[in-house]
Amino acid sequence: MATQTTGADAFYKQLGRMYGMYTGGFVAFIILLAILEQLGTPNKILGYLFVFFTLAVYAVIGVATRTAQLSEYYVAGRRVPAFYNGMATGADWMSAASFVGMAGSLFLLGYDGIAWVLGWTGGFVLVSILIGPYLRKFGAYTVPDFMSFRFGGNFARFLAVIVLVCCSFTYVTAQIYGTGLIASRFLGMQFEVAVFAGLVGILLCAMLGGMRAVTWTQIAQYIVLIVAYLTPIVILSTKKYGIPIPELTYGQAIAEITAREGQMLKDGLAVLCTAASCPAGSLKPHIQPFINYSPLNYFGIIFCMMVGTASLPHILMRYFTTPSVREARQSVAWSLLFIFLLYFSAPAYAAFSKLEVYTNIIGQNVSSLKPWLFTWGELGLIQICGKNAPNIDAIIAACKAIPGHAGIVRLQDFVINTDVIVLSTPEIAGLPYVISGLVAAGGLAAALSTADGLLLAIANALSHDVYYKMIDPKAPTIRRLTVARVLLFFVAVCSAALASTKPGDILAMVGWAFSLAMAGNFPALVMGVWWKRATTAGAIAGMIAGFGLCLFYLVCSRYYPGIGVKYFGMTSLLNPITGLPITDVAKAMALPNAMESWPTLAHPLANKVGWFDLNNINCGLLGMPLGFLVIYVVSLMTPEPSKEMQAFVDEIRKPRGRTVLVEKD
Repeated sequence: MATQTTGADAFYKQLGRMYGMYTGGFVAFIILLAILEQLGTPNKILGYLFVFFTLAVYAVIGVATRTAQLSEYYVAGRRVPAFYNGMATGADWMSAASFVGMAGSLFLLGYDGIAWVLGWTGGFVLVSILIGPYLRKFGAYTVPDFMSFRFGGNFARFLAVIVLVCCSFTYVTAQIYGTGLIASRFLGMQFEVAVFAGLVGILLCAMLGGMRAVTWTQIAQYIVLIVAYLTPIVILSTKKYGIPIPELTYGQAIAEITAREGQMLKDGLAVLCTAASCPAGSLKPHIQPFINYSPLNYFGIIFCMMVGTASLPHILMRYFTTPSVREARQSVAWSLLFIFLLYFSAPAYAAFSKLEVYTNIIGQNVSSLKPWLFTWGELGLIQICGKNAPNIDAIIAACKAIPGHAGIVRLQDFVINTDVIVLSTPEIAGLPYVISGLVAAGGLAAALSTADGLLLAIANALSHDVYYKMIDPKAPTIRRLTVARVLLFFVAVCSAALASTKPGDILAMVGWAFSLAMAGNFPALVMGVWWKRATTAGAIAGMIAGFGLCLFYLVCSRYYPGIGVKYFGMTSLLNPITGLPITDVAKAMALPNAMESWPTLAHPLANKVGWFDLNNINCGLLGMPLGFLVIYVVSLMTPEPSKEMQAFVDEIRKPRGRTVLVEKD
């Protein structure tokens, strides 16, 4: 036992050196590929090298850290130092939505897109103050563990598992969609095949080593994604303004965008959008607020993303892995730092990207467009003159079919999927292809790291909370781990199958997950920690009411908008693709490809389909208050918890002392 302890201590002491060498090796690999590009190596080969090299590294880490110990599989042995857990949390958090979708949405939404950045960043404050350290003090493997112990019995556990699976499955589908998007572009695969190719990398990291493997892999993935995200905008900032700090030159880029917008309007290359009228493809001034979202929806997104962050099971699980409550708090602080590095740069990324589009695409002759555009057009992710842009002949023909079109690309002619902005910016700006490959590797790392954490959260909940705690409490360790791995594989395949249908844009799917977690988990977690009077009946009723209302609103407003138009006062908004008022739902849905183009190409307006003018991403605004209210009322109507349970609540709120629940390995 002494030898094992010494070996473990030696491993943790060597972490800095190991990841330093890894970072140096990754930078050397980038330099090598840059040299190969200058020597004439085809772009496709460079893309394969980037994707397969990074996947191979993650797989090696996953295999090397495989384990057959329960505590290692579920919570990485509770020995992850705060600094490295913060980095792993940053990677877990930097999903495809953050890496791929964030700057794309800021590109399209301008000022309104800042709501996502503010909400997601602020959420970690709530994690640190209200929930994270107290769950670590409790000492469970999963969030449903806490719910079961605090609120007594398996029904509360089962409800927590339902909430976890619903929000995590929605979230992980978005990540696998992101891996498919990247693999299809840089490996030349069909999207439906690329989704399952990306799945292989996810499974290799998570299946063998569980949380232990995922933790050390996520640290490696964070290094890749942050280098990949910052490199192109540092280059662009240096080229344009001579300062390699894009956050400092962001204001100059905004000023140039504003000037360019005015020039495009003057030259007839754009039609102005106002809050009252937004024709399809019209110009939305980058710095003007509340064009895409009403003030209610803008601040609603901030609040939902903030509270949802403090409710997501795969994020809360990360704080189960630290050695102590104190390090759990420190881990949150490190998480904020590592997340800040990307989020502080996302607005600058969007601004530089928009400036490149306005300069290099809008106002150019159709026949002079660059070949990179056609690669994305073949995937249906870029349209020009209302048609996909697979080649120059198709574009020219599409623009000629528009009466009076002069053959010059106008803003209303150009439609780009928001999930492509980050990946295509190096190509738009004419940077070397190695930078495009680097960004793809970063996007893949972001999607894989979050997908690993989410799949692990789902599989662990199903294997530990459902199978072990509810079906077979006497199951031996090997069987429990086997069940966990089988379930992880099954859930991953189901997520990939759903992602292959392209169900919607990444940011929207992630937004739904946050509201679902907010409505289902947050009231019960907060009341369970901070109100000793909360009872089992109250928590169960609150979870059902809050989560049920949120899910009902989301499903009906998203997939049955006609109900909202008829009964719930949904206002008339133009669909940016069809040009029809969304109140004319039947006619809009009858148009060819309406369902495909509506959610995929223009989600910010399409997602405004909601009752009472409430964006369906904000469904948590309805579910969470109801959850709190029901827990409070029902708890007062039922007998108070036992003295032992109230003493337990007091104990987990103390920063020091023993872990309350100690699981046997």
